[in-house]
Amino acid sequence: MSENEKFLLKLYITGHTPRSERAIKNLRRICAQDLDGRYEMRVIDILEQPQLAEDEKILATPTLIKVLPPPLRRIIGDLTDTEKVLLGLDLLPMELKL
Repeated sequence: MSENEKFLLKLYITGHTPRSERAIKNLRRICAQDLDGRYEMRVIDILEQPQLAEDEKILATPTLIKVLPPPLRRIIGDLTDTEKVLLGLDLLPMELKL
């Protein structure tokens, strides 16, 4: 992955619940610490935009989808486990992935 590669992240939530708010907060923290401005984050409330959730086949929320860079990845949960999120975003060094 190149240093100037941009991430497109979509976070699907259900309303303004504590779990949804925690997922947004955790994703913002991870992006600030590890993506250094190289990202676009979209928060999609499936109560307001159910068709988008249906199109993406969202079965649980919160769900984070890394659209870019490929490959597409999905992470379900409130994103509290930073290491799991970084692994899902392909941001951990290879030796830590083993």
